[in-house]
Amino acid sequence: MASPTIVEGNLLNQSVEVIVNAWNRNIIPWWLLLPQGVSGAIKSAAGYGPFLELGRHGPIPLGGAVLTRAGKLPFKGIIHVAGINMLWRSNKESIQKSVNSAMQIVNDAHFSSVAFPIIGAGTGGFGEGGALELMTSALAKIESSADIIFVRYNRNT
Repeated sequence: MASPTIVEGNLLNQSVEVIVNAWNRNIIPWWLLLPQGVSGAIKSAAGYGPFLELGRHGPIPLGGAVLTRAGKLPFKGIIHVAGINMLWRSNKESIQKSVNSAMQIVNDAHFSSVAFPIIGAGTGGFGEGGALELMTSALAKIESSADIIFVRYNRNT
């Protein structure tokens, strides 16, 4: 069973092959949104490319995931997960399905390492402690040889 390393820091500073973006369901075009938190940081560093590519995939089911290129970031890709519902809230199901969907991509693409933000803790309003517990619980049921990092955001690092 997979178990994560939990670190404090910045998702974009992790030495991994892919990162996970906690995204909306792609129902509202990304260019009408002002990405905040993880998505905003990714857009600032990666540029528009990953988000244009994501938009071509159409709506993402709640808890689903889509892999895009990483734009200007040094990763092999970005896995965008739909961790919040239409009311901009996360819940147990959306958080755990997001972890499952992202890890399915990691395993299918044979990525050796992945870094996740704490899904649902920001805009989703779930709270970091509860979201981290749900993510860890979901991951415990998944077989993977990838190194997995859960990043607790710390603006000082």
